[in-house]
Amino acid sequence: MSSTNRKYKVFVTRRIPQPGLDMLEERFDVTVNPHNRVLTRDELIDGVKTADGLLSLLTDDISAEVMDANPHLRVVSNYAVGYNNIDVAAATQRGIMVTNTPGVLTDATADLAWALLMAVSRRVVEGDAYTRAGRFEGWDPMLLLGTDIAGKTLGIVGMGRIGQAVARRARGFDMRILYYDQAPVPAAEEYKAEFVSLDDLLRESDFVTIHAPLTDETRHMIGSQELRLMKKTAYLINTARGPLVDEDALVEALREGSIAGAGLDVYEDEPKLAPGLAELPNTILLPHLGSATLEARTKMATMAAANLIAGLEGNRPPNLVNPEVL
Repeated sequence: MSSTNRKYKVFVTRRIPQPGLDMLEERFDVTVNPHNRVLTRDELIDGVKTADGLLSLLTDDISAEVMDANPHLRVVSNYAVGYNNIDVAAATQRGIMVTNTPGVLTDATADLAWALLMAVSRRVVEGDAYTRAGRFEGWDPMLLLGTDIAGKTLGIVGMGRIGQAVARRARGFDMRILYYDQAPVPAAEEYKAEFVSLDDLLRESDFVTIHAPLTDETRHMIGSQELRLMKKTAYLINTARGPLVDEDALVEALREGSIAGAGLDVYEDEPKLAPGLAELPNTILLPHLGSATLEARTKMATMAAANLIAGLEGNRPPNLVNPEVL
């Protein structure tokens, strides 16, 4: 190992699985946020001031102001697939490489979408609470009736890697699969998925699961108007990004019975919930667990570390978001 590499300093905004930290600590001078919480803006800026490389989380707002705290900042490695928390244009203007961790959490997130879909439609959480409360007195033909999944219509909003993984699982339930994306996705043919408009998907689906990226165009893509298109017996699942859904409109739709229920892993203003959401009985609310398996989170850590190492050592990072910076 050359002594040249020792000069590089890396700031990690929150503790990640140890294998990723081990990779960094073998090469660089690494500082990790000592607090088990999101850093304040000032704390983040202080950490960046002495860093050549930054390993950030989706919860960190990496703005131009943060980047300007250190003119020597060379790489921002995001511990996430998405990178809407980073001002990529500002990074490119400053010659800073931005990287992410795509692919690694595909199956974990698809599994969780299915877990939410099945749990909310079969009232699993309600049943667990009912039993633990000592209310179960024996089999009852009308107790906590849910909804069939097999043979129903599944609408997938966003047919990328995760959307395709969800579709692959749906084949085992003999479901009709509809999907909406910016354009037809050839790979979707493998799952006999039908490309339709968003409005048609919402009208025809028994389950709607969101797997679209968050952009200016997709923000609030599911609002009051879209929710009114859905069947009253339909369920909405969101494991993508909270702001894709107008949460206030969703609360109103759930409260009024415009749709049957919702399973959410992400929220519009995390970690805050829209007023009234937590009180609704027809929801399952998870604390952003999409990639929360030991295997997925560890692989994310090693990928983020590998991206950072490559960038600082003068190589092209494996998952470079802004190749034009080179």
